[in-house]
Amino acid sequence: MLIRTLQAAAGVAAASRLPQRLATAGSEPAERSVWDAHVHLTGVAGSVEQRVDGLLKIASRVGIERLIFCMGTSFVPDPSPAELRKQNDEVLRAIAHAPDRVSGMVYVNPKQKQASLDEMDRCVREGPMVGVKLWIALECSRPELDPIVRRAVELKVPLLQHAYDRTAENLPGESSCGDVAILAARHPDARFICAHTGNDWERGIRTIRNVQNVWAEVCGSDPTAGFVEMAVRELGAERVVYGSDGGGRSFASQLAKVYSAGLPAADQRLILGGNIRRLLARVPG
Repeated sequence: MLIRTLQAAAGVAAASRLPQRLATAGSEPAERSVWDAHVHLTGVAGSVEQRVDGLLKIASRVGIERLIFCMGTSFVPDPSPAELRKQNDEVLRAIAHAPDRVSGMVYVNPKQKQASLDEMDRCVREGPMVGVKLWIALECSRPELDPIVRRAVELKVPLLQHAYDRTAENLPGESSCGDVAILAARHPDARFICAHTGNDWERGIRTIRNVQNVWAEVCGSDPTAGFVEMAVRELGAERVVYGSDGGGRSFASQLAKVYSAGLPAADQRLILGGNIRRLLARVPG
């Protein structure tokens, strides 16, 4: 593990020196096109607009073009209908403040079926949001998720599902990669982004390997070498998505997982932006 972390540290240093272009192992740098699929309004202080400005300033230093926000300025595991609306209103403010560089996903709670469907209609069907965010209110393999997934398919947007495989017990309501695989198999027309790929990524990658409508997202763990390499080997670069979990994690440390992987330029471009752009068809550009 120490060796992997030291290897990836070189990627962190490289990421911090790339304000305009991507580092591409063994070839000329590719044009900047990094989209971060998993960002929160945390890690910086101030109003929503001030937080967006602060995070965009940091993102620009490492060549990130677009941030995709989910959830608001406070994390509520089991939000009420009023809390869902409040959180989503904050993301709507973030989008309105910097629409050329910010997108958002609507936060929903499967325990609040009607409120969640209403928020999906308000924020996606009638608004600018481009995906659905599910956190830890309820394990996603439960049937309560089905109406939300069906609405996402109808709206043609992906679902970003938090997934952890902890060494101890998961948090109450927290989904594992196995839960994501079960839900995705039940809804083959839906598209799922498996946030964190379980954190225990070797196990997580194997769990989702044969479920073709699940994409592995690489955010939120230490910048150890091997995560992206294994994901590409087992899933193909077309099913791997870069995200940071910023501002809880630094952009540079999470980019290091991709920069240190020694990938061909085409694979790197897919992971750092190409795949998420295809998944988020509602985003301009």
